[in-house]
Amino acid sequence: MTVRTHDRASTSAPRDLARPAAPRLLHPPVQVVILAAGMGTRLGRPHPKPLTPLHDGRSILQRQLDVLDAVLGPGVDVTVVVGFEAERVMRAVPQVRFAYNPQFAVTNTSQSLLRGLRSSRDGGVLWFNGDVVFEAGALDQALPALRADESFVCVDTSTVADEEVKYTLDAEGFIAGLSKTVAGGLGEAVGINYVSAADKPVLVEHLAACGAQDYFERGMETAIATEGLRFRPLDISRFPAVEVDFETDLVRANELLAARARLQALTGDMAGDAAATVTA
Repeated sequence: MTVRTHDRASTSAPRDLARPAAPRLLHPPVQVVILAAGMGTRLGRPHPKPLTPLHDGRSILQRQLDVLDAVLGPGVDVTVVVGFEAERVMRAVPQVRFAYNPQFAVTNTSQSLLRGLRSSRDGGVLWFNGDVVFEAGALDQALPALRADESFVCVDTSTVADEEVKYTLDAEGFIAGLSKTVAGGLGEAVGINYVSAADKPVLVEHLAACGAQDYFERGMETAIATEGLRFRPLDISRFPAVEVDFETDLVRANELLAARARLQALTGDMAGDAAATVTA
């Protein structure tokens, strides 16, 4: 499949709570891989899951791109890994690059991430699933680790659901176990991760050794266990992230956005009242 490159297009999307006043540009610009190849059968929509519309009018994928622009600036190098109805996704967001997973129907996220990382240039890569609804504040909190080129896994310590990917830590506080079946999970991995320039070749090797149906977390686990890769847990619990697998997840994501919008409106009203008082 042809890989297209375009300049990122600016948007007039609604402002997110905790969005930085201006993009925090990094040099070199951050590379991002978004995994959007899956069929999303559990959600039961007639289109790729990343194109699912949210109540604010944007698709999940478009909202992700807007958040990247807001936090990291328009110079971010974004590659979307496509598969199911690839051309439909490409038409929806023609401003990014694409990598194609032709075996999307019989492989899982380990193989889509493998293709995304192999298509990247030198340097670390931030990646996330194309069905995660998250706030700009989560990425803003990750900026120090991105600047330091330090591998990390974004985690939510407020919940440990059976269906979600959970994590444990080693004695030094780095990720030890990372899977849906790990025992004694300390929280959930939300699907937003970064691999440093030094760690990327090792992760690529372990993803290539994964089974077709393995999630990318399996490649991370084996790289941690056998090669000593170290992923730091980055707690973003203040900024909830929702991975939309089922209808209930979509409802929760929309409720989160609505609650944040109401809080923004309240904050704006309070600021306006304060300004009026000072003027008076």
